[in-house]
Amino acid sequence: MPDKRKHRGRHPDDDRLFAPAQLPALRSAVDDYAWLLTRGYAEVSALKLVGDHLGLKKRQRMAVRRSTCPNQALETRESRRVEPDAISGRSLLIDGYNVLITIESALSGGLVFIGRDGCYRDIASVHGTYRKVEETIPAVDLIIRSVNETGVADATIFLDRPVKNSGRLRALIEERAGVTASTSGHMPVWHVELCDSPDARLAESDDVVATSDSVVLDRCACWVNLAAWIIDRNIPGANAIDLRKSHARGD
Repeated sequence: MPDKRKHRGRHPDDDRLFAPAQLPALRSAVDDYAWLLTRGYAEVSALKLVGDHLGLKKRQRMAVRRSTCPNQALETRESRRVEPDAISGRSLLIDGYNVLITIESALSGGLVFIGRDGCYRDIASVHGTYRKVEETIPAVDLIIRSVNETGVADATIFLDRPVKNSGRLRALIEERAGVTASTSGHMPVWHVELCDSPDARLAESDDVVATSDSVVLDRCACWVNLAAWIIDRNIPGANAIDLRKSHARGD
């Protein structure tokens, strides 16, 4: 059946699966999963152990997996993170689908989860095809405008070439960058590049990388938490769920 969704919003079960009453168990799951990963347990078996113990459903386990990293990775990511106000004049490489879909989800009322490393992550996914939704253009404009405000010298958005409609998305981003140029004080040089393996390009670069992809975060030279910064500043009504136990706010 074709995907006819017009929004990158929440799943029908999300209100139940991520209700306030579920959050203590989910935060405990993140802590327990991190404890096991830190001690070298395999990801799949560790998540199954924690999920089975707490009776978590598939989407809950997905949120826990995406929000968790071992202590070693957490320390490394913290040491390599740079703030948006410290990247002026530098080159910025953006993990296109990673950042865009998170912003789309936040704009559409979908859930985004704050993980141990402070990154905002959705639990949507692209399986071979990217579908434009009603939030796509607002999300693209928000990304371009926000990046312009950082004062970077140039910005490159990497899109996965194998994903269907990447070429159309590239044309859309290039068009919106041109529109934004006429209303922006500072305008970096913008590029949109189709790439067979964006993760490898981002992980191997010495430039600042914008992503929440764990594989890239654990290998790149430095990174900026762009999606979280954009959401915090521009989408005050975002449904952001903090799964860090130390940041629980009495839910």
